Amino acid sequence: MKIFKIHLKNFRNHKIISYVDYFPEENFGQCHCYSYPYTMKNYDNITNHFPGGLFKCVTRISLFDERPFQHEFFLKISQSFPLLEGLTIQNFQSQNKKSDDDNNEHLPIIKYSHLTKLYLINVHDDYIEQFLFHSKSVLTNYISLSVQHDALQRATNHFTREQTRINSAKISHFFLPGRHDLSKDFRQYFPSLQSYCFSLVTYNKNN
Repeated sequence: MKIFKIHLKNFRNHKIISYVDYFPEENFGQCHCYSYPYTMKNYDNITNHFPGGLFKCVTRISLFDERPFQHEFFLKISQSFPLLEGLTIQNFQSQNKKSDDDNNEHLPIIKYSHLTKLYLINVHDDYIEQFLFHSKSVLTNYISLSVQHDALQRATNHFTREQTRINSAKISHFFLPGRHDLSKDFRQYFPSLQSYCFSLVTYNKNN
C-alpha cells in the first residue's frame, strides 16, 4: 500500500486526526484525515479504527469494515454522534461476542435519540439483530429501514421473535430489494408500518 504525505496549512487552532485502514479481501486501503472539531454533516466509511470524539454537527454516517463491529463499537458511535439521523452499515462479518436473547445484562443498552433512517442491506444478520434486539438498542423515533427481506425474516425468526418485537414496532417504512409477497405475520409484526417499497413497486397503506 502506498503512503502519501499530506501537508496541512492554516490549521494552527485545530487538532488534526488521521488513521489508516487496509482491507486485504478487497486489496485496498483508505486514510481518514480531518481537522477537529469536525464541522461537516456527513462522515463516511468509518471503521473499527475510529478513534472516537464528539461530532456535534454530523447527522449521517456510514460504517464499513472487513472485521466485525462489536456492541462496544456501536456504543462508541452513539456517543460520538449524538445527533445521528441516518446510518448505513456494510459488514458481512459475524459479531464475535454473541449473547443469547435473554442474557444481555452485562452490556449497556444503546439509545439512538435521533435516528430515523437505517440502511442494513449489505450486512450480516447480526447487525439487524443489533438494532432490533431491545436488550441491545433503544429506537426512540419511528424508523425507515432498508433491509433484505430474507435477512429480516431470519433475524425475527419468521416474525415471531419476542426479543425483536419492541423495536420492530418502531419501524414505519421499509425498503425491501426485490419483489416479495408480505405475509399476514409480517404485517402484524410491524404494527406501525405506513409504507413499504420494493425495487420496482411501492405501496402506501393510505392510498
